[in-house]
Amino acid sequence: MRIARFTTGEEPRYAMVDGDPGAEELVVLTGDPMYTPGTVTGERIPLTDDIRLLAPVIPRSKIVCLGKNYAAHAKEIPARGPASDVPILFLKPNTAVIGPDDPIVLPSYSQDVQMEAELAIVIGRVAKEVSVENAEQYIYGYTCANDVTARDLQRQEDQWFRAKAFDTSLPLGPWIETDLAHDDVEIASRLNGNVCQSGNSRDMILDVAGAVSMISEIVTLLPGDIILTGTPSGVTTMNHGDVVEIEIEDIGVLRNPVLRRS
Repeated sequence: MRIARFTTGEEPRYAMVDGDPGAEELVVLTGDPMYTPGTVTGERIPLTDDIRLLAPVIPRSKIVCLGKNYAAHAKEIPARGPASDVPILFLKPNTAVIGPDDPIVLPSYSQDVQMEAELAIVIGRVAKEVSVENAEQYIYGYTCANDVTARDLQRQEDQWFRAKAFDTSLPLGPWIETDLAHDDVEIASRLNGNVCQSGNSRDMILDVAGAVSMISEIVTLLPGDIILTGTPSGVTTMNHGDVVEIEIEDIGVLRNPVLRRS
């Protein structure tokens, strides 16, 4: 099931997404189905250009990110050392989140901002010290993410706050897929239509269940929290005027323009 958050110019609403690509309809729901039992209102809205899809979730608590969770990507940033059995963990604030078609605004202090296509896990239940075997019981669904990174700052600084946490550095969308064969899905990024990254979730060092379990040992995960699972190799610099697409098999395409303010 695909769950979207959208607006027609009024307050955000939620809907199930029905139909094939290019002919989707929004089956409108009451409330936020992540927190309350959503019921169908009977309203169906064609997904046209008049409908604005929003980030499918705004985390109320945190976004926990796995760094160097693909061995090939770890080699792209040798200054940070080789990959290990335990990925690097860092946080992004919820103010970094934007939705489909929202502009990624390049920070003024960086000249090398890169895209990172990632599978995002959306937590659905309070999770603390959960086992790998039970981890999936705490997952609401999955969406596409772009872990936008100021790579020059990441190379210069031991702490990644300026490199990873700036506003608009986390596009999410286009919706949440609640049912996904997450251990074997293709993950790709495109810049102006040209493929930059092409990987598969089976190449993760720590898989989805392992990530949820490990992180829940450190912090309590709350409904709506996001876990970013790392990126394949091929990360590429973005520039003003570019259009970035993140595509994950059986979820969809997340598209965002890139803007540098003068």
